Parts: sequence; C-alpha cells; structure tokens
Amino acid sequence: MTRGRLFVIAAPSGAGKTSLVKALLASEPRLYLSVSHTTRTRRPTEEDGREYHFVAVPEFERLVSEGAFLEHARVFDNLYGTSREFVEQRLARGEDVMLEIDWQGAQQVRRAMPDCVSIFILPPSRRTLAERLARRATDTAEVIARRLADATGDMSHYREFDYVVVNDDFRRAVEELRRIVEGRGEDLRSTRPGLTTLVSELFSPA
Repeated sequence: MTRGRLFVIAAPSGAGKTSLVKALLASEPRLYLSVSHTTRTRRPTEEDGREYHFVAVPEFERLVSEGAFLEHARVFDNLYGTSREFVEQRLARGEDVMLEIDWQGAQQVRRAMPDCVSIFILPPSRRTLAERLARRATDTAEVIARRLADATGDMSHYREFDYVVVNDDFRRAVEELRRIVEGRGEDLRSTRPGLTTLVSELFSPA
C-alpha cells in the first residue's frame, strides 16, 4: 500500500487558515485533519475532539514526556501538540493527513518528516489582516492587538514553506490549496517573484 502524504499548513492569526482548511476538507474525502491537543480554554462554539482535544497543563506535560507528540509549541501562553500516533496510523493506511499548526510546529514536523508538504497562508494586505482580527467577537481588544503585533513575526517565516497561498479571494484560495494537494501547484511556490510586492507591504510599518 502506498503511504499517505502529510500536508502542513500554517498562517498568522487572522489569515483565514481555518476556514480554508474546512472548505478543502469538505471536497477532499481522502484528506484527514489531525485534531491538535491544547491547554487553551474552550470557546463556547467549540467542541472537545472537534476543534481541539482540550487538556489541562499537567496532562499535556505528561504526553510530552511520553513522546506522544509529533510536534508541540507554546503559542499565546497556551500549549499545542499534534498526536504522533494519529498521524502515523493514517499515513500507514495510505491516507493523506493535514496538520493545521503554527510555524514553530511546522519546523519540528519538517525535521521529523522531511517529505511533508508545507503550505503558508498570507493575507492580501496588512489592513485586511487587521480588519479580520477585529471582527473576532471571541477575543478581547488586548488579545487582538497582541495577535496583530505578532503577525509580522509569524509571516517572516513564509519562505521556510514549500508553497504560499494568498487568501484574497476565498474560492480561488481553496482551489489553489486543492492544486497543491493534487500535485499541481508549482506556480504557487514560496519563492515565486510575484510575492515580492505583497510581502513588502505586509512587513511595512503601519
């Protein structure tokens, strides 16, 4: 049996990664999302085992000590980790797996599984990113300001990924993700010259 492929997708907060992944999964039945463990407080709209496996800090630390995570990282004062067992079992069965994680976790996964395909999502502009963060009713103004301040640091790692998708037009972005998954995304490489102008704007002072 042919081993499945591992796709790693990351983005700064507010780039629309979760919505894109959800739409892609709905149209790709062979693609499975790995549900991460986190110590973050569950939001009212979330369900344990669906968005995340919500665990207390001691339980998370126990899993770390047992080597249960393929990757784990601290993000915004909370801990996140990807189950090694889930990923390995799916890949061994010939199923494709997608990890929706941050750039720190992506670095760890690339070291552990160099054959993975990594994708970074960028917003179409700095202004759009700020507007998307401000629309999040579940976050406080303080959290929004912190996420926006940290976004530039996150985006500076985009060249570490194999591909970059710009989430300007949602349908087009989903189609570009699908092309990457299907092996037809060479024009979406992170090194393409067309990203230069956008990146300069994203990194410019507000």
